Amino acid sequence: MRGTLLAVLAGLLVWGWSGGAIAGPLTERLAQFPHWEERPPVQAATGDLYYPAWFQGTWEVTTALVDLAAPLAPNVTTPGFEQNRRFLNQSIPFQARFIPVDRPILPRGFGLLGQVPAASPIVADRAFNGLNLARAYLDESADAENSRVVAVRVDSTNPNRQLTVLRGDRRLISTISARATETPNPDEFVTSEIFQQEFRRSNQLYLNQVETTTRYTRRHPVQDDEPSITADQVTAIYLAPQDPEFEQAGDRPVALYRYSLTFFPAPAP
Repeated sequence: MRGTLLAVLAGLLVWGWSGGAIAGPLTERLAQFPHWEERPPVQAATGDLYYPAWFQGTWEVTTALVDLAAPLAPNVTTPGFEQNRRFLNQSIPFQARFIPVDRPILPRGFGLLGQVPAASPIVADRAFNGLNLARAYLDESADAENSRVVAVRVDSTNPNRQLTVLRGDRRLISTISARATETPNPDEFVTSEIFQQEFRRSNQLYLNQVETTTRYTRRHPVQDDEPSITADQVTAIYLAPQDPEFEQAGDRPVALYRYSLTFFPAPAP
């Protein structure tokens, strides 16, 4: 259960945008899967992630685990890796929402880097998306009252900090620490984030670090059964420095999960 939760919820935190970039190391990184020997080139995360305008709205999303790898096995593995094989090629549907927000106040000189967002930038509704995806994976029925997932909350003062509350006095605290983005062209967007995870249960604490790197492509569908957006996403699990096997693993991932996603506009309420 713990390994499944960490792998699933890792993908909830990343979906962002930054203009003015070109194809670069993140795009190449996805092409090199599963041969990842180090962490991606990222910078300290500040503020929220901004999406291109074509993300705005509510979406019917389908995600499917299409590949997984344990690069350091059998010497070093992560909890739940083998159990997660049962999700291979299973389509998991859920709703996601992206909303406009007021233009943030930017520090002096920020625009010199060409990273100024639009007047009303688009951000992920992280609590809505996180709750829907967690319940889609972890619940056997659509009965919200009996859900294993009690709530997903985002820190009102820090959009990079998220709390997932589970039944049985279990909590997952995820804090994004670093990110990078690329926009190869107007119809593509690539992002990578590193975040710290604390999984608490009673008096137990499990720590690890996670990377999620995603390439989104805007499609121009001509038929109703064609998605408006597709995505290639890889979640990488790293050991935290406190782990006894950290010295052996170092900056190499101990588990890799690759997902394929499709986005269809949700019907109007």
